[in-house]
Amino acid sequence: MKQLVILSGKGGTGKTSVAAAFAHLVHADSLRAVLADADVDAANLELVLSPRVSEEHDFVGGSVAVIDPDLCNNCGVCVQVCRFDAISPCHHVDPIACDGCAACVYQCPTNAIRMEPQIVGRWFRSETCYGPLFHAALRPAQENSGKLVTLVKQQARLRALDENYSLVIADGPPGIGCPVISAVSGADLALIVTEPTVAGIHDLDRALQTTAHFRVPSFVCINKADVYPDGAAQIETYCREHAIEIVGRIPFDQTVTEAMVNGASVTAYRADAPASRALRAVWERVHARLENGQ
Repeated sequence: MKQLVILSGKGGTGKTSVAAAFAHLVHADSLRAVLADADVDAANLELVLSPRVSEEHDFVGGSVAVIDPDLCNNCGVCVQVCRFDAISPCHHVDPIACDGCAACVYQCPTNAIRMEPQIVGRWFRSETCYGPLFHAALRPAQENSGKLVTLVKQQARLRALDENYSLVIADGPPGIGCPVISAVSGADLALIVTEPTVAGIHDLDRALQTTAHFRVPSFVCINKADVYPDGAAQIETYCREHAIEIVGRIPFDQTVTEAMVNGASVTAYRADAPASRALRAVWERVHARLENGQ
């Protein structure tokens, strides 16, 4: 069983469109894959795959301080020791501002404060026409997305192992933070989707440094490559100098937007579209690498 993670140095490069196309192409090739939307802060793969939820579970991602008014003597110590200004003078705890450090618990002279587990999101097991999908939704302003990404990936991997799926495809989060590290962990191959913008090389370099640190082999795909040819040429030069293989150049194609509006991957919506043909070529090269391991 192989694990492919699709990444980008920033949001909005077309990473999810590529992941949705791969989900369709795998199914069209009579292969079996488990899908995982690891971008739990802004999950949107489900918007294209229209999943049918079969299970949903709460995700507990830390604790929040709770003050017992019957034990509180209004001494104000908790207000003074809270570094996050989460406790107001009237001794109300803001659950969003509370960091869960428990400093107030240790300093309270009357033991009026306790820490309670906090539900910060939900994760789902769903079925799509292309295979099972594991995805999640983190509540606004909540943290611990790295833990939730790990949970989503673990569930996808266990399903693949239990039912002999040959591949896990994870639509990873953008950037280089903790959620990305969780998504990259255990992957056999990373496909980094970039775009020819002014900051394109900078964002690509950050993503490649992250995958290199964790020793995950990486390919690069340039989306909307024909919009800014000079930028695309700069990315190609960068990849050549760093011995990174570019596996595809996807042209700007309004069919991609039409497909998204209709809730479909572009390859399923119109197989002969320029973007669809380019994505088919990218998938074939990525699949060959996963199969051969070279």
